[in-house]
Amino acid sequence: MHFVPELPEMEITARRLAEVLPGKTIESILTPGLNVLKTFDPPLSALDGATFADVRRRGKLLLLEATTESHGPLTLLVHLMSAGRLMLYDKRGSMRDKTSRVLIRLPDDRELRLREFGTKQAAWMKVLTLDGLEAEPALKSLGPEAWPDPPDLGELLTTPRPLHSVLRDQQVIAGIGRTWVDEILHAAKLSPFKRGDDLSEREAKALREAMVGELGRVLDVYEEKVALPLPEKFPKPTRVHAHQGEPCPRCETVLEAVFYEDYVMTYCPHCQTEGRILKDRRLSRLLK
Repeated sequence: MHFVPELPEMEITARRLAEVLPGKTIESILTPGLNVLKTFDPPLSALDGATFADVRRRGKLLLLEATTESHGPLTLLVHLMSAGRLMLYDKRGSMRDKTSRVLIRLPDDRELRLREFGTKQAAWMKVLTLDGLEAEPALKSLGPEAWPDPPDLGELLTTPRPLHSVLRDQQVIAGIGRTWVDEILHAAKLSPFKRGDDLSEREAKALREAMVGELGRVLDVYEEKVALPLPEKFPKPTRVHAHQGEPCPRCETVLEAVFYEDYVMTYCPHCQTEGRILKDRRLSRLLK
């Protein structure tokens, strides 16, 4: 199973690509993935001969900025969804590679490749002008960044929804998904089912500190271990997520989990839920 890319994975991807792509010319772009491109004007061919200017991240999105002679500045907006990877290779790949969705061919036989593992084929890319970028719904709808300087969470999380849900809502706060929300809530000693509007000032501060600390911790690991061409599978510096049945790294209580259809939520009963154990998601109302 591949790690679903969240803020730390997107941040290290942007950093590594920003080290090498600026100044490189795009020779051509091929799209073996039939449904990957979600825009048509300007056409993908507008990037032929363009020069990469920068690579940056916003939430779970990647923005690859380029300059062109015919269309001015253009941005490739990329969402890897649950199983995509953006990887830079020293040798060009084959159109027959079933994981390849986009092939961006560069000088010296190098290639930036959007690959997607599994069967969902959900990763997408858009070609945007400056006006299109400003109006792009996927960007306009994003909340503030979860790292490195999130806002006061007591003022932000004013919803009756459970923390595990609201922290993964990209319109509330951008970048966190199912893996790192488990780590953050454990570090903050907060129940996944505690309501956002029920946070005390102390709890909101602890949650913000845990958010910055955990995402920063993961990025420190990636800085040391993740290099180009970028991995298919990222390291997994998790302490809690998917470690159900193992001892809590803080108190050694056995970690428990709630199993949903396509993911698992892991927590410590002692540190987070006052000793209460939740075995079935239908009982989640008991742990607010």
